[in-house]
Amino acid sequence: MTLDKDQIASKIWNICTILWHDGVNSADYLEQITFLIFLKMAYEKTRAPYNQTSLVPDEYNWESLAKLDGNDLEIHYRDILDTLSKYEGMLGIIFRKAQNKISDPAKLKRVINEIGRIDWNILGVDVKGEIYESLLGRVAEDTKSGAGQYFTPRELIKAMVQVLKPTIHTTIHDPCCGTGGFLLEAHDHILHASNLDRDEQKMLKTQVISGQELVTSTARLAVMNMFLHGIGEAESPILVGDSLIKDPGTRFDIILTNPPFGKKSTDKFSTEDGLEGKNDNTIVREDFWTTTGNKQLNFLQHIHTLLKIGGRAAVVLPDNVLFEGGSWEVVRKKLLHNCNLHTILRLPTGIFYANGVKANVLFFEKKQASENPWTRDVWFYDLRTNNHFSLKQNSLKIEDLQEFIECYHPENIHDRKETYSVENPEGKWRKYTLEEIQKRDKINLDIFWIKDKALEESENLPSPEIIAREIMDDLENALEQFRLIEKDLNT
Repeated sequence: MTLDKDQIASKIWNICTILWHDGVNSADYLEQITFLIFLKMAYEKTRAPYNQTSLVPDEYNWESLAKLDGNDLEIHYRDILDTLSKYEGMLGIIFRKAQNKISDPAKLKRVINEIGRIDWNILGVDVKGEIYESLLGRVAEDTKSGAGQYFTPRELIKAMVQVLKPTIHTTIHDPCCGTGGFLLEAHDHILHASNLDRDEQKMLKTQVISGQELVTSTARLAVMNMFLHGIGEAESPILVGDSLIKDPGTRFDIILTNPPFGKKSTDKFSTEDGLEGKNDNTIVREDFWTTTGNKQLNFLQHIHTLLKIGGRAAVVLPDNVLFEGGSWEVVRKKLLHNCNLHTILRLPTGIFYANGVKANVLFFEKKQASENPWTRDVWFYDLRTNNHFSLKQNSLKIEDLQEFIECYHPENIHDRKETYSVENPEGKWRKYTLEEIQKRDKINLDIFWIKDKALEESENLPSPEIIAREIMDDLENALEQFRLIEKDLNT
């Protein structure tokens, strides 16, 4: 009997429940399910009607695992994870540093039996991808951070992709790809917006989409996510490592990304021996405009390097990138001069798993060297003022971004019309000239004009919970800045 999508999703959740009762947390049970589904799918591909050569050696394949139980099963499972972690390409990334987190062999056997009852390869890529992404969403919700990063709302990703309109003839990259949300949405947009022939379908699968991710466990989820959506073959579309270390030399047509937020100049880490240390995040590169330890500024400079001349980017960045002095001001000036920074979308709070995040999306196009600035006008869309969203009761929907998509006018960004006017001061879409921006202190791009109704009418004040959350976020940001100042003074 063929199971439908809902029945398969129900089975997967049953598996998660089995692991949860064994004390396995959400991030770990997703990893274990990833290992086992990959082994099952790779084995299915070797059977009729596919008859393909498997990436997994026979002695470590699904069949070798499924026929065992008890201690023999647990020992062989550990051996599989350890052996496959030493391989190159997609196999090596999926199983890199893999460990068995299912301590009870009986529960491991139950999980294997449940996964074994599903014929994964007869499912469409949309079905497999949707099931897996629902698991990723659950993990992000449980950890409140999206595998260590802010889990970008899919509706926002869709809007960013819709206005950039990637095609089969564009190369798309995310230098800090997380679980691959931007890359998958770009892939789906191209797949469904174009009538691709067989060669173009293969090109979309192997050449158009790429990314890089620092965290091994997150990269594993990204590669599996791509694999289930039919992206990549023996070679992984995702590289594992710190993309900020150097200029890779490769250039791309489109960059879509949400760099990890954080202002600390050092990150703590643990070695394999359990010792703790710190990484200094100050990046020194000849292709950068300024030397800084700020992650967002370094990623913004790195993105500029990665773009081809004429290449386009859409980047989610926190508010402080728009108004702080020092290195922030240097980068803003360079961005306005070397690129056409044509659009800034002010995002509302309440759309990220981390509370109180104030962020924007910057849209810009890289230009060739010039004595004069390439930016002439910057268009702002204010989706923040007088809008209050939450993850469950009032989540962000694509309809909330529809006016922005229309105002962006992706068919021709030079043919835009403001919705703001003296007669309509509540219009969310407004243009500021470069001359107006240059007159602002420190080239401040944190611009808003719509009156906040909460400040005028007490009955429209946000809930105490929202107010308290925003105050706490501001205090935490201030404390981080003071810690940075203290560290610099000590140095």
